[in-house]
Amino acid sequence: MNSAPHPQPAAINLQTGARLALIGLFVNVAFAIIKILGGVFGNSYALIADGIESALDVAGSLVIWGGLRFAARPPDATHPYGHGKAEPLTAIFVALIVVLAAVALAAESAHTMFLPHSKPAGFTLLILALVVVVKETLFRYVVRFGRSVESIAVEADAWRHRADVLSSIAAFIGISIALIGGEKWRGADNWAAILVCLVIAGVGVRLLRPALYDILDTAPRGAIVDLVRDAAASVEGVVRIDKSLIRKMGLSFYVDLHVEVAGAISVREGHHIAHEVKRAIQESDPRIVDVLVHIEPAKQI
Repeated sequence: MNSAPHPQPAAINLQTGARLALIGLFVNVAFAIIKILGGVFGNSYALIADGIESALDVAGSLVIWGGLRFAARPPDATHPYGHGKAEPLTAIFVALIVVLAAVALAAESAHTMFLPHSKPAGFTLLILALVVVVKETLFRYVVRFGRSVESIAVEADAWRHRADVLSSIAAFIGISIALIGGEKWRGADNWAAILVCLVIAGVGVRLLRPALYDILDTAPRGAIVDLVRDAAASVEGVVRIDKSLIRKMGLSFYVDLHVEVAGAISVREGHHIAHEVKRAIQESDPRIVDVLVHIEPAKQI
């Protein structure tokens, strides 16, 4: 037995995630402009590198916004299971952008390390302090929502905010050393820029792994597995759970279940038990949008 109603709770969560990505987009546009201009006029390679990273974040926010809106589309004739795979695909694309940006920025910082440096301006530290406060606040709100709905793309968006926080702290330290240490320590600004790149690359790798798991239909672990089996076992007439296969599609879960029932019951009774098993499982978690139940006669011992 099988039916595929549109996963309304998942669609709502995806649309909310898209709105959060849009907020992040506007924040990143503002900070990219402020950082790059501040770095140019304040003689700071680290701040310029941080600003370029924010500019790349703008592209990432656009990709996440578009990907989540696409993933929220209801099932259709060509995508009967919905468009949920767009969600991990979006996360993979963003992760690759982050890693490539880190490599490019590190190469540029290393190239300019031994060139003459001007003294960074003190106001660059104020810019970085503002970035840390705003981005950390945004990170905590977005990551909390992403984890609550188990969205890899939304969590990817959140961790890009955290990467901005860490990179801004690194740039703050490098610029401070350059200001306090004098001319001999001006290269600390470039070392800070390279540290920023390492942080960014680490975040990119962190984002890539779970997205690949989803694309490859890696079986979920943890509470959702026990929830499905317990809900099915609670139905009267179920003798044993033979197989329980679960896969994640975006923010939704699809379940294939083999349950054993008494071999002497009628087809009608078996069909009724299958309906009850499906109902019990879907009521146990609103993210479970479809359950395929296969009835088997209980094995004789």
